[in-house]
Amino acid sequence: MGLADLAVQRFEQGYSCSQAVFSACAETRGVDRDLALRLGAGFSGGLGRTAQTCGCVTGAIMAIGLAQRSVTPEENRAEKDKTCETVRRFLGEFTARNGSTVCRDLLGCDIGTPEGYEHARQSGLFKTRCPQLVRDAVQLVGSVLT
Repeated sequence: MGLADLAVQRFEQGYSCSQAVFSACAETRGVDRDLALRLGAGFSGGLGRTAQTCGCVTGAIMAIGLAQRSVTPEENRAEKDKTCETVRRFLGEFTARNGSTVCRDLLGCDIGTPEGYEHARQSGLFKTRCPQLVRDAVQLVGSVLT
């Protein structure tokens, strides 16, 4: 099973988009699965279900951060600059593929409100739209890190 498939499977098991993306990617960097799931939990639904930055995006950005080679005081600035460049590349490619990085734009409703959440649920967006976003995020992390 590929990494994107693993992330989608986790999402379909009930983990949030951010948890699914980050945990699948983080395990390849030696991060414990349970720790990765905990770290990704608060980013779901566009930052704590506020429909802001998509959890797939924040999970991917955390995964990109794990690839930073060094955080020593001597090397951190240069390495951080490289990480930020990679994040910008990821954001550009995710936006090109999906039209936005904002949850409410990607879903066409504001899941930060009870009405918007119910609309997304009833419309099947969590079963149709979100799995593709999870897949895209993981695939793009792989492409920007190679």
